[in-house]
Amino acid sequence: MARDSNATKARLLDAAFTEFATYGIAGARVDRIAEAAQANKRLIYVYYGNKEQLFDAVLQRALATGSESVPFEVEDLPGYAGAVFDHLVERPALMRLVLWKQLERPGSTDAESASYDGKIEAVRRAQEAGRIDAAVPAADVLTLVMGLSQAWFGAVGGPAANAAGAGWAAERLAEHRAAVVEAVRRITAPARRPAGD
Repeated sequence: MARDSNATKARLLDAAFTEFATYGIAGARVDRIAEAAQANKRLIYVYYGNKEQLFDAVLQRALATGSESVPFEVEDLPGYAGAVFDHLVERPALMRLVLWKQLERPGSTDAESASYDGKIEAVRRAQEAGRIDAAVPAADVLTLVMGLSQAWFGAVGGPAANAAGAGWAAERLAEHRAAVVEAVRRITAPARRPAGD
């Protein structure tokens, strides 16, 4: 029976995601990834090259999944921030993976930069059209939106603190999400002009 290479690749990426989110790039072990994926270690090198290239593939897939699950909505940045928050609640290991990337490989890839630049440009256009407050530069608006969406996951006792994402009760989680959405609403709402202007 022929092997299903797509299924093997998917298992390797899933196992590598868990390994990298737990141990980072330096601490991850190819042997553990292969064992968890029930695959021959050699296939990692055949499909992905070295461990760093496997990490790149894992990160790229995670970011692509995030972009598909949470499309960027410049016309509703508070809603977008809430959706990013929800995405991270459902995937607590994702924030750990991103933090490992920032620690071990600061800087961004061309694809990451292009994605961010496109979002900044969308915010800038919305500011020019008066739909988003222009008091703060577009790049800073986007950074604040993303930072607020992710802030709770670096907090002590946050859901990112345990693998099950059960760090908060449902009511507290709803309060955190509401705080994120409201904060983004306040920093992006168009400024009101005084009457008579």
